[in-house]
Amino acid sequence: MAMRPSQRASAYTAPPTSPARAGRERLAFNLGTGSSVPSRSVVEAAIASEARPTFATAAYAEPRDWGYRGLLAFTAVLMLRPQDSVPGLSALHIAEICAILGIAPMLLHRFAHRLPVFRITPETVGLMFFGGVMVATAPFSIWPGGALSVFTDSYLKIVIVFILMMNTLTTPKRLEQLTWLILVACGYISSRAVFDYVRGVRIVENDRVSGSISGIFGNPNDLALNMVTFLPAALVIAMGRNAPPLRRAVAALIALLMLATIVFTKSRGGALGLFAMMAALVLLGRKVRPGFGAIAVGVMLVATPLLPSSFWARMETIVNEDLDRQQFTGSREARRVLMQEGFDAFVDHPLTGVGAGQFKNYNPPNRKERSRETHNALIQVAAETGIFGLGIFLFLIVRGALAAAAARRMLARSKNNRGSDPLRLVMSEADRRAVYNHTVAMTAGLIGWFVCSLFASVAYNWTFYYLLALIVVGHELARDRLAAGRRLEAQAKGFSIPSARFTHRVRTGAA
Repeated sequence: MAMRPSQRASAYTAPPTSPARAGRERLAFNLGTGSSVPSRSVVEAAIASEARPTFATAAYAEPRDWGYRGLLAFTAVLMLRPQDSVPGLSALHIAEICAILGIAPMLLHRFAHRLPVFRITPETVGLMFFGGVMVATAPFSIWPGGALSVFTDSYLKIVIVFILMMNTLTTPKRLEQLTWLILVACGYISSRAVFDYVRGVRIVENDRVSGSISGIFGNPNDLALNMVTFLPAALVIAMGRNAPPLRRAVAALIALLMLATIVFTKSRGGALGLFAMMAALVLLGRKVRPGFGAIAVGVMLVATPLLPSSFWARMETIVNEDLDRQQFTGSREARRVLMQEGFDAFVDHPLTGVGAGQFKNYNPPNRKERSRETHNALIQVAAETGIFGLGIFLFLIVRGALAAAAARRMLARSKNNRGSDPLRLVMSEADRRAVYNHTVAMTAGLIGWFVCSLFASVAYNWTFYYLLALIVVGHELARDRLAAGRRLEAQAKGFSIPSARFTHRVRTGAA
């Protein structure tokens, strides 16, 4: 007599567990309810049992260490750009070398052990589809070779490093270390910007400080955007209670330098992004530390009167185009025209766009602001890759916001649950708090980046994709460890949870 699906599910018996593994699992539940957690091998075994092992869940760690070191080296080169200061380094392509040193051991290890090449997430798939749209629309571009070079020379590297981040940032400690590296780099760059402003060096457009290095910090607006994006991480460390006092003091100094840099760039988009970011941080920061919002608001109220009058004069041009034309460069009017021309290009080429990175080369007879970018990331993507590229780009932004919200719920829900708390079995309280605080900071950074991106052509820049990876990694850490905690908790109570593959077979009647 055929069994119903529900009977088959209840009749399922987990395969026998090896004595060594069973011993480790029993040991995990003898730790009590304190801050101790099982060893990393126990946690990884529980995570891997939920699905086929991936690079992030495999127990063999040596190749991941090489990949992680390569990621750190690449990030340092990307942020600090030593090739701008040391003659001859640019010819060595050290950023590409660091990326290869990170990705090659990962691929070799995966192929040798016949394991999946890398971890698949919706965001990874979205990035690949976005790249696919860039390639597919290149033949219809006004300059196919230029559009294809944007993909090969820039975007392909972004995808590779994103995959490397997803598959090497496997612990809260690594996530914290990479974030701290980014903050130290931002602190160095902002200190140089403040020093330049005081000396009157690298000043452009009527008393605006420019970046001391090229790349993603190369102009005042991009410099302000990056500072707005990563400033929440510095503030959360400085105002939180997890880090040692010395690190909190250094983070506070970095935050002060980053804030001063935003002011000295006099970037209107940066100022609006800063306001939106701080509002989000005030709302979300109450769980980082009681009174976080009140402290942040108090600091802003104290700092506001100290801002230079030239900053407020430029901010007034946000709503006064005539003043900008009379006293400054008239860039507000030019920006408005460029956005309209970008929208017109999208209307004229709704399916394919004019080609990735090619709006500045798109010069129809009626165009006024020739050979310039759209100064709006969404219009940039729409005009250059069409409706499909815009849809995928919006998908990535929304996925980042949803992943951050889901991570906060997972980390807070179990913590606030009066019943069982599976995360305590696989995460220490310090790690859990660190990942939660990290997610809060990245959420505020995403909001700040999005507002700034409405006034900058940064759709293919590194900042967003690093931010997205840092958000998704926090979500994956929380999700995997929550699943592992639930499995260990169930095994401690004397029963096993069927794997996802088996339950799918039961639902479809294949078992």
